[in-house]
Amino acid sequence: MRVMVMVKASKDSEAGVMPGPKLLAEMGKFNQELIQAGMLLAADGLHPSSKGKRVRFSGQQRTVIDGPFTETKELVGGYWIWQVKSMDEAVEWLKRAPFDRETEVEIRPVLEAADFCK
Repeated sequence: MRVMVMVKASKDSEAGVMPGPKLLAEMGKFNQELIQAGMLLAADGLHPSSKGKRVRFSGQQRTVIDGPFTETKELVGGYWIWQVKSMDEAVEWLKRAPFDRETEVEIRPVLEAADFCK
């Protein structure tokens, strides 16, 4: 199964503050372990929401909303896509991630084509 592991944005990430060199090195090592385990499919950090846009759909109307977006706790700051055997495996791997401050990370299964045929 594929899962998306979403790292929530923080005040620092929304301000464009990059993680320190120690955390970047530890995260690089962690990502290398994911690669060696054959489970890392994608991994990226995201720019602050001030550089983003949203499009709101209402019937035929489209409204473009420029960032920044105020609810930081609801924003994603980065993500991984992992191939795992189970949600439990994903949780066990995530517990090993080297986050060094208050961080919240969400894991959600990715819908597969077969999920739409049920």
